[in-house]
Amino acid sequence: MKVLYTFFFLLLAITNIKAQNIKVLNNISKEPIFAVAIYNVDKSKSTVTNFRGEADISQFNDTEFIFLKHVSHVLKKITKSDLVNGTTIFLESNTRGLDEIVISASKFHQNRKDIPQTIVSLNKESIQFANPQTSADLLESTGQVFVQKSQMGGGSPMIRGFSTNRLLITVDGVRMNNAIFRGGNLHNVISIDPFSIQNTEVTLGAGSVIYGSDAIGGVMSFYTKQPQLSYNDSLLVKSNLALRYATANNENTGHLDLNLGYKKWGLLTNISYTKFGDLKMGAHGPKEYLRPEFVTTSNNIDQVIQNSDSQLQKYTGYDQLNLMQKVKFEPYENLSFDLGLHYTTTSDIPRYDRLIRYSGNNLKSAEWNYGPQQWFMANFQVTKLSSSSNLYDKIKTTIAYQNFQESRTDRNFNSNLRNIREETVDAYSFNLDLEKRLNIKTQFFYGLEYVYNKVFSKGKEQNIIANTFTPSVSRYPNKASWQSAAIYTSIKYKPNPKFVFQSGLRFNHIISKANFEENNAYLNLPFNSSNNKAGALTGTAGITWFPNEIMQWKLNASSAFRAPNIDDIGKVFDSEPGSVVVPNENLKPEYAYGAELGLKLDFDKKLIIDLSSYYTYLDNALVRRDYSLNGQSQIIYDGELSNVQAIQNASKAWIYGFEAGLQFAITNELLLSSQYSIIAGTEEEGAIEVPIRHVSPNFGNLHITWTNNNFKIDAFAIYNSELSFNQLAPSEIEKDFLYALDANGNPYSPSWYTINLRTLYKLSNSTTLTAGLENISNQRYRPYSSGITAPGRNFIISLKYSL
Repeated sequence: MKVLYTFFFLLLAITNIKAQNIKVLNNISKEPIFAVAIYNVDKSKSTVTNFRGEADISQFNDTEFIFLKHVSHVLKKITKSDLVNGTTIFLESNTRGLDEIVISASKFHQNRKDIPQTIVSLNKESIQFANPQTSADLLESTGQVFVQKSQMGGGSPMIRGFSTNRLLITVDGVRMNNAIFRGGNLHNVISIDPFSIQNTEVTLGAGSVIYGSDAIGGVMSFYTKQPQLSYNDSLLVKSNLALRYATANNENTGHLDLNLGYKKWGLLTNISYTKFGDLKMGAHGPKEYLRPEFVTTSNNIDQVIQNSDSQLQKYTGYDQLNLMQKVKFEPYENLSFDLGLHYTTTSDIPRYDRLIRYSGNNLKSAEWNYGPQQWFMANFQVTKLSSSSNLYDKIKTTIAYQNFQESRTDRNFNSNLRNIREETVDAYSFNLDLEKRLNIKTQFFYGLEYVYNKVFSKGKEQNIIANTFTPSVSRYPNKASWQSAAIYTSIKYKPNPKFVFQSGLRFNHIISKANFEENNAYLNLPFNSSNNKAGALTGTAGITWFPNEIMQWKLNASSAFRAPNIDDIGKVFDSEPGSVVVPNENLKPEYAYGAELGLKLDFDKKLIIDLSSYYTYLDNALVRRDYSLNGQSQIIYDGELSNVQAIQNASKAWIYGFEAGLQFAITNELLLSSQYSIIAGTEEEGAIEVPIRHVSPNFGNLHITWTNNNFKIDAFAIYNSELSFNQLAPSEIEKDFLYALDANGNPYSPSWYTINLRTLYKLSNSTTLTAGLENISNQRYRPYSSGITAPGRNFIISLKYSL
């Protein structure tokens, strides 16, 4: 027996001598880095880290240099003699590098430096550090997306002068835009759980060739976390628990995710729940933003109550639940089957901008709520990344079903009648995307897409005293449909490392059908149905050129379109006080033609200057204008005499701007960064040109970030310029209750700034503390076009535990 023990320990000693394991982690998040290539100078020896970030380097000689390379991290060079068994190596994220990988440009991985368009990216580490309350706040943290909020449960992005249904949202490659995405402020982006996001890519400018209708001003692509496999016979278990609290709105958030990884199968479960209280604004700013009084209802009797704290925005709080389940099956290398299930629901969300309206000297609404906003998506993808086929090298098939449920409930002060409108959209989509490398210099991308939406809409009126319900006009024609079929192709030609040419074409055919017979009982339209058909051909062409190691030029020209949807053709709603929008069947697509010129100067990653200018011409623009119904310019709607309006192809628009970015690595630990955007534009209104509603003020930020091992701190300022009365769009001037008043008593949007501090501290390999103090000087400000005032001084703390 003694001999056996001696042999065992001798064998163990020999094994330890032969094996030399290292672990590779991210220097900030301290999380393992998968697929780090480890090789010697002539690449005769190599290995790759597993999902635990581990690799055996025993094959390398003690005296030779070893290189560690990963696509999203800085290359590291080290000698094996500097390492001992069990050594942990930290790699620095290459978030400022030109070799960053993006997906949204073609549905497949490409080097960001090859893309002629401007794409803003946020990776997992950036998202964790930003610690956003919603996905709208995450977009705002990029510094290049302006966000409007009508209520706290909101967030309507504006990109380069465009917003709402002229921007496209995708989740894991599936378009979220549906047939009732409206031209007014749109808040569906908050349905995406920020805890579920792996990375985000925002394409600034047109994206119609790849994504079709709506991608005029930009594309916001969210990619959620994927299950991780063990790639061996052992079970890989990973989980994260996060808790967050914020003082300005008494936010309480809990999050849990659990990953089970097997050799070929992976499961990921993601759960988040948030409860927001009423939001408190800052102490220093325009008095017009205060909330001096509000309406309460008891026993069906409305009463105006004086607000004991006029900085507290009664009623703004709501709850939200996000669920996600992912399943991955990878039977062979480069072949995967992915199923993603997403579900989001909210409580009633008070629409604050409607609750602060006055009619004369009295508050107009006793209640105005968005009902529970629900979103469900089932997304199944089959991806093959290597093939010997003559038709493709890579192929991805995506089949998705989405269900959207929305409702609106409002009642005027001292009225017994509550208006209720409910909408449901079933959205089906199919995408086939392929990539083929024709030769060493040329890649070819092509695909096809089909989308079908079915809209269900009901309207009713409730007598709150008798609790009786009476049918009324619905927001949309019930059982309307919208469908789109498209084929698209693009080519990438890279004759040498210094020059890349990309070009593409897309043809779309769109059909909208609506029946107005149910609503004609209330509206008496001159038609009972509509059948709107439209074809659209769009294209893009661009180049990137590297004349030397410092300079990169980008030039891109593109066309984009938006086809009329059911919201444009068939909607009935009160667009603003005293106005009602009615259906219009005679609509055509609107087209945008744009160009962008960019210059990036990279001085050895120490100093990076990024400049971009752009111009967009919007033709045949779909806008809301005065209209007549059966010869009448006014009708009674919800008991109020209202001016008749409709969406019409009645305008042209010109939008232009300039963006400047700066990153200066003062030391290896200290980084100065800044972003500034200048935007301007006008549109036709009759015989004159007027400001465009969704052109935001000039805005920017300045960050000073210090990173050292387990600690990161960011001191930053965010600022907006003023929009004077003469710079406001006519539709914004009509909503004067949202704005401060200038010396002449006219509405305007004042300039504002905030000073902020954010920190991240890695308490251990498993525990991370994130804390921030926003709006330190407690400014009272309201971002342009917003109906709710921004948070005052706000302390946010978050604790994350990883297993």
